[in-house]
Amino acid sequence: MKYDYSQCVGSRLRKLSRMVDNQFRMHLGAFDITENQMTILFAMSKMKKVEQGRIGKYLFLEKSTVSRNIKLLEKRGLVERSADYRPMIELTKEGYEMVDTLTPIWEGIMDNLTHQLGDAGLDGLKTIEHKLNI
Repeated sequence: MKYDYSQCVGSRLRKLSRMVDNQFRMHLGAFDITENQMTILFAMSKMKKVEQGRIGKYLFLEKSTVSRNIKLLEKRGLVERSADYRPMIELTKEGYEMVDTLTPIWEGIMDNLTHQLGDAGLDGLKTIEHKLNI
């Protein structure tokens, strides 16, 4: 089958991701934190002390993305990392406070996105996730 470049599934999904990322950037800018960093903080708040590599697997993030963001979060005092070969990481008190601060902002963004997408859009996302989950 012949495809037009505008039909590229990967390109379209990345475009949608960037559109959603822009909504997060608008709200997170004041906190000098990225969506990936926020997601890592949220995951860590649930996982507690965890091997750094598990974060990437849990969130489907590249090892280098996790490592870079953990270093930035550590520099800000939000995360502590052990010096082990396979580092263990955990949130600091300040990290948990940041999670508490960001949670209502995240919920507001989710309200907006849920409203924009509607039931049909959310069902479409579930379908995509289900079909691509190998």
